[in-house]
Amino acid sequence: MAVALNKTNRPIYFSICEWGQNDPAKWAGEIGNSWRTTDDIKDKWQSIVTIADINNQWAAYAGPGAWNDPDMLEVGNGGMTFNEYRAHFSIWCLMKAPLLIGCDVRNMTSETFEILSNVEAIAVNQDILGVQGSKVSKQGSGECLEVWAGPLSGSRVAVALWNRCSYGNNITASWGDVGIVSDSPMIVRDLWEHRFLSGSFIGNLTMYVESHDCKLLIFIPEEQKLYYGEQ
Repeated sequence: MAVALNKTNRPIYFSICEWGQNDPAKWAGEIGNSWRTTDDIKDKWQSIVTIADINNQWAAYAGPGAWNDPDMLEVGNGGMTFNEYRAHFSIWCLMKAPLLIGCDVRNMTSETFEILSNVEAIAVNQDILGVQGSKVSKQGSGECLEVWAGPLSGSRVAVALWNRCSYGNNITASWGDVGIVSDSPMIVRDLWEHRFLSGSFIGNLTMYVESHDCKLLIFIPEEQKLYYGEQ
């Protein structure tokens, strides 16, 4: 199929699906543009959690033109809460997953549209550097408080504070975990609030995250502050 598509001399996105049964991350990049890494997704919280963890194992194999595919988005299908859908979309964006809308776009609620049309989150997914973000830290007694992170172009870092617990709690992103030099001052953009956090941060950042929710952030070197102005 790859040979046939290439013979057309037209740009065609070739998505491969064998449900990750033969470790396609190790070979599919030579013949296609993305490959499913898991069984089919379900509109349930536990499915999102399980699939994210499986897809995370193959992060090092992804890159521009060749992507791990943890299956389509379930946002808007009705089986999860707004917070859970927001977390789902945040992690899929961070993992550079193909963002395939899986709900009926003719009947989207305003909340569904708010999630799926977040241009700042989508920009993380489409960043030109093309590095899949991954899990870098687990915290709390049940290790259900997680930090996911990945580098972006322009010396920036995308960070997700993902609360898988059944209760709200603080989650801390440490510079060493997310790939930032320990004494580097950073400004932080909240991609769901569409605002910069007040001041700058050195060494770590702690935020409260509701149960089954996710903060999606961009850490930006402080010297770039003037470029971003007063947004």
